[in-house]
Amino acid sequence: MPQKSNIHFEISERKILLRIFDIVAVLAVLYAVGIVFDFDYFKINADHWVWSIVLALYLSVFATIFELYNLQKASRFETVVQNIILTVSVTVLFYLLTPFFTPELPENRLQIIYFFISMNLALFVWRYAYIVLISAPRFFKRVLLIGNSEDMEKVIRSLQKSDPNYKVIGFINTTQDRQPEFAFDLPEEFELENVADTVREQFISEIVIATPASDGMTVDLYNQLIHLLESGVPIRAYTQVYEDITHRVPVQHVDKDFYRYFPFSRSNQNKLYLFFHRILDLLFSLLGLLFGLLISPFIVFGNLIGNRGPLFYTQMRVGKNGRHFRIFKLRSMVVDAEKDGAAYASAKDKRVTKFGRFLRRSRFDEIPQFINVIKGDMSVIGPRPERPVFVKELSKKIPFYEVRHIVKPGVTGWAQVNAKYGMTQEDALEKLQYDLYYIKRRSLFLDISIVIKTLSTIIFFRGQ
Repeated sequence: MPQKSNIHFEISERKILLRIFDIVAVLAVLYAVGIVFDFDYFKINADHWVWSIVLALYLSVFATIFELYNLQKASRFETVVQNIILTVSVTVLFYLLTPFFTPELPENRLQIIYFFISMNLALFVWRYAYIVLISAPRFFKRVLLIGNSEDMEKVIRSLQKSDPNYKVIGFINTTQDRQPEFAFDLPEEFELENVADTVREQFISEIVIATPASDGMTVDLYNQLIHLLESGVPIRAYTQVYEDITHRVPVQHVDKDFYRYFPFSRSNQNKLYLFFHRILDLLFSLLGLLFGLLISPFIVFGNLIGNRGPLFYTQMRVGKNGRHFRIFKLRSMVVDAEKDGAAYASAKDKRVTKFGRFLRRSRFDEIPQFINVIKGDMSVIGPRPERPVFVKELSKKIPFYEVRHIVKPGVTGWAQVNAKYGMTQEDALEKLQYDLYYIKRRSLFLDISIVIKTLSTIIFFRGQ
C-alpha cells in the first residue's frame, strides 16, 4: 500500500544528530573566525588535527553532563542557553588546562575570549535551528495505538511524556463493549474494521499494539496488520516501544512471562566485565573516600552546627541474593528519627535537618558507602539497596521486585539518575522499571552513562 512519507527522527537518531552537529557547528565557526579575524590560538589543519579531536571529545562529554542531549530540555531554548554556557565554560577551561594535547596558552589573552564566544555563538545558532526545524510538529512521529480501553490512558501518557515528538494521533479500541473514559483530550477514536484507511488518511508513522493476544486481537485484525506490515508500515509491541523510549522495563505489563521477557545481560556472567567492574569499583571508592577526607572539616563543622549529634549512622539493607548487610551513611535526619517505626522519607520530610538536606541534595551523605563497596557489599553502580521491612512489603505488591537482588546494589544507579525520590508504591514501581532495565542491558557503556548522569545530578543539586 503506497503511503505518504513522514519524516521522523528516532530518539537515538536525534541524539546522534545533536552530537554531530554540535561538533560540526563549533569547528566550522572556529575555522571561519580563524580566516576572518586575527585568531591563531586554534587552527584546523593537518598539522594540528589532534586539537580538533580533543575539543570534540571535551565538548561531547561536558555537553552530556550539562544535559544538552536531554531531548525534553533540548526543545526549550531558555534551558538550552543556560546549559550551553555551562558546557562551553567548562570545555574551554579543561581545554586550556591540557596543553599537552591542545594549543599552548596564547600571549594575547583576547584569543581566549574569541575562542569562548565563537563556541557559544556556534551552539546558540545551531540549537535554535534545531528547535525551530527538527523539533517542529512536522517532524513528530504520528502513532496509531491499538489496545484495550482500560490501559489506554496510562499507555498514551507514558509514551508522550517520555518523548515530546512521539504523538499518539488516535487509538483503536479492541474491547468495543467497554468504552474508555479519559481524563484528557484524545484527538480521535478510529474504527476497527479498516485500519489501512486510517493509516493512509492520518499519515501514520507507526502502529503500536498494546493489547494481549487474547483480548481483542481477532483473526481479521491480525490479517489487516499483516498486510500493513507487508506494505512497510512499522508495527511494534507497546512493551518494546516503552522500553526503547523510556529506558525502563514495563514490568506491570509483563504478566508472568518472566524468562521470555528478561533475557538478562551477558555482562552479569562475563568474567572480564565483572573483573574490570570490580577494579573500577575500587578505584572510584578510593577517589570518593579521598574526596570525603578533603571535605571532612567542613562536614564535621556543619554537623556540629546543623545536625548536633553523631556524624555517621548505619542501617540494615538487603544486598545481592537477598543477603543483609549494614550500610554506612552520614546522618541527615534528627536523632531517633524512626522511634515510631520505619517510614519512607518524603520530599519535605521534617525529620531531615537543614544541614542534612544539604548533604542529601549534594549526595555527600553517600560518601561513606564507598566503604561498603570496598568490603564487597555494594558496587558503585547498581540498584539502590532497600531496607528489609520495605523489601518484604514491596515484594508482595510489585511483581518481580526481588529480581533487583541478582546484582550487587549500588551507590548510584540507573533509577537514581532518572527517577524521582521514592515515597510511594508507585515510585517504587518506577524505580524497579529502571533497575530491571539496567540489569537487562548492563554494559560498560551504560555504566559510563550512569556516572556522567550522576555528575549532572550532583552539579545541578538534584539529590534528595
